[in-house]
Amino acid sequence: MPGIDESLLEAMRLPGARGAWLVDWISGLALGAVGDAPGGDAEATAAESAELARHAAESGSLAPAGPDGAAGEEPPVEDMIVTTGDAYHLIRFVPTPFDSTVFLHLWLDRNDGNLALARIRLGETAARLVLG
Repeated sequence: MPGIDESLLEAMRLPGARGAWLVDWISGLALGAVGDAPGGDAEATAAESAELARHAAESGSLAPAGPDGAAGEEPPVEDMIVTTGDAYHLIRFVPTPFDSTVFLHLWLDRNDGNLALARIRLGETAARLVLG
């Protein structure tokens, strides 16, 4: 079962991958980073993507609570895709046995990357990721 570094390197093996981060969406801190970052600043990218992830995860309409009103063990949102003129940003929430507040963020070149493949593989990586 891979840890943070192995998981990020696995994500970087995807065609078109430019950079990958494991981010805590509460603090905005990058727990791990590999590759390039938009604007050259991995910490700023982590903090800005954490804001987006936090809004989605805490949204009542995008991430409703379970039938009893409580959130489940799984992250409230599975993943998010943000597209730009030349790239995709894929944010995949990581399920954990405890209250998970982390996600994988993959920056993918739009011309060289395969978004469908990246979404599948990043989901598999998130499921195998061992934190702790």
